[in-house]
Amino acid sequence: MKCRFVRYSPWLVHFNTGACNGCDIEVLAAITPLYDPERFGVKLAPSIRHGDILVVTGALTKKSAERLKRLYDQMPSPKFVVAVGACAVDGGVFQKSYSVLRGADKVVPVDIYVPGCPPRPEAILDAIVKLREKLAQPQSSETKQ
Repeated sequence: MKCRFVRYSPWLVHFNTGACNGCDIEVLAAITPLYDPERFGVKLAPSIRHGDILVVTGALTKKSAERLKRLYDQMPSPKFVVAVGACAVDGGVFQKSYSVLRGADKVVPVDIYVPGCPPRPEAILDAIVKLREKLAQPQSSETKQ
């Protein structure tokens, strides 16, 4: 039943695993009135327990991997993950570091990747809208009411 609501107004939860914060600035810019994500029904969730889409930024380290997994497990289903920036996609400039896991997909399933260092706010919003469109397609497991 919840999937029906997620299609029209997904709530975002932003998690920074640690890096230069360039992607964080762009994520915050993407949710400002300048880009107006609320026209697509996209809002920032007040808590991980209310979130539908987890937006991950930064280089994922061994230490932050535990926290990311715990946050992902606390999200209600259906849940989706967007990896934003080169560091979240594959480790970026930190990929040869001994403590970097080279991508968020090593810990949680990632639905959409947004490459760039840092990616533009338009690209971040475009990825979220594409995920929303993907959600709007009828699922074979859903029953009509």
